[in-house]
Amino acid sequence: MLEHLARKWGRKQKQSEPAELDRSGKIPEHVAIIMDGNGRWANKRSLPRVAGHRAGMKAVKEVVKAADEIGVRYMTMYAFSTENWKRPRDEVDFLMKLPQEFLSTELDELIERGVRIRMLGSKNELPSHTLKALLEAEEKTKDNSGLQLNFALNYGGRDELAKAFSMMAAQVKAGELQPEQLTEELISSYLYTSEIPDPDLLIRTSGEIRLSNFMLWQLAYTELWFTDVLWPDFTREHFYQAIVEYQGRARRYGAV
Repeated sequence: MLEHLARKWGRKQKQSEPAELDRSGKIPEHVAIIMDGNGRWANKRSLPRVAGHRAGMKAVKEVVKAADEIGVRYMTMYAFSTENWKRPRDEVDFLMKLPQEFLSTELDELIERGVRIRMLGSKNELPSHTLKALLEAEEKTKDNSGLQLNFALNYGGRDELAKAFSMMAAQVKAGELQPEQLTEELISSYLYTSEIPDPDLLIRTSGEIRLSNFMLWQLAYTELWFTDVLWPDFTREHFYQAIVEYQGRARRYGAV
């Protein structure tokens, strides 16, 4: 069954040869990634789950560099969902320290590359040290004009939509907005992604084939690409394979 889905969704089984990427072809403007499989990567090696999360940071660096080099303009990485608070406390505490750890070692190089950092998600529940690291990175990179790297942290697609609808309902009640004004464009303007285009390509690792409450509005016409590779093992070659598959697809948006 999984092999059939792999063929259906463009999953590549051979990793020995790098994908032949047409850099002059269509490069997705916005790539979103569900980074899945850190825990399973650690379990396979009889390591604690947090070891998988730390190993996953290397994949983040590798893929961001690869995306920047081929001209991707926006990359959104699903780092922590609104449902992930249900995980064991020690794992959550470790995950909340990862943004600070990653940015403390990688921010200078990201700045050199002209990368701009942004956080997508609710800031209210985040620990102060996590929020401080992200806000400082946003401030230091706000004028950069290269790849925009979005970390979806404490993010949930349904939560995002519920908050948007609540704000619009309040404006309708106050007479500031009329029901007939509630268009798709208006709804999009109330989302965390209001200033950036919807993803062209979604990549999910580890063999799971679902969206997991990620960018439910924005992914309406996104091309999907799934792989069995666990996130810490995901390389630029895997990333290029996803891009090559994307380049071979026809995006019709309901037309012929």
